[in-house]
Amino acid sequence: MVSVSNSYARPILRTVDLSEGLRIVERLLAIADLRDLEVDFEVRISSARTLSPLLGLFPDARWWAEGDGNGSSAKGDEPSAHLPIVLRRGARSPETVDPFLDAVGDSPATVRWDFTGWPEAPEVGLDIGGARGAFVTLCVNARDLDLEEPANDHTVFVHVKQFESERAPWLAAQVGLRVIGDLVMAPY
Repeated sequence: MVSVSNSYARPILRTVDLSEGLRIVERLLAIADLRDLEVDFEVRISSARTLSPLLGLFPDARWWAEGDGNGSSAKGDEPSAHLPIVLRRGARSPETVDPFLDAVGDSPATVRWDFTGWPEAPEVGLDIGGARGAFVTLCVNARDLDLEEPANDHTVFVHVKQFESERAPWLAAQVGLRVIGDLVMAPY
């Protein structure tokens, strides 16, 4: 399942405890329609020490050089010669989350769970939410979905359709939290 349009996301948790972030993700997934569940990954890599295990996990990942670099997987280049790079791999099974998180170390990364839909939210007048706005993202060592704000903490975002923005605070409340930031357009 590949998203063809952008979703909108709101942060609901910021924590230094990665396991706490993962627990909130699990609680959100427990209320979602998980048919067609896939996980997408993105990481900014600046060292060969981080690159090697990630290429071992995702040998077919797409990557491209950051900044003035022009290397990429599309050109068949060697990624270690073009650091720093952004590496992306989509449509993986949930079992790849833990190995990915072990491999990223302190690199900024995102893990995005894509699924069929959110449940009905009658308290805010919303029917079942469809796939276009049904994601949860855990930003690791970053505060934003674009990985441009490195941090020593981790942020959980819930994704919704823009015209169903009231679903985000409703979802946060379902796991005992509240939104802690603005609704932002997700990068992909």
